[in-house]
Amino acid sequence: MGWINDAKADTATKAAAEAYAQGRYTLVFKIIEANSTHRMTGVMTGVGEQIEAIEAQGWALANMCAAEGKALSGDRSALICLFRRR
Repeated sequence: MGWINDAKADTATKAAAEAYAQGRYTLVFKIIEANSTHRMTGVMTGVGEQIEAIEAQGWALANMCAAEGKALSGDRSALICLFRRR
């Protein structure tokens, strides 16, 4: 997967586990696509791995929306994901 995407999945896992342990019922998590070819059809690098990491902690993806923006690293798609406890 690559060390950057591994680190992002680790961050997602930690945030999801902490929210679950706190007894939260919703988790809103922003996922920024790692792919530099964001305007092309294809796999959104690292996104699925982060969603899977959060769901492995007892959450289920309930809703998602997307936005595009510029960051220091250039144009990227950001996904705002709403997870609910299973």
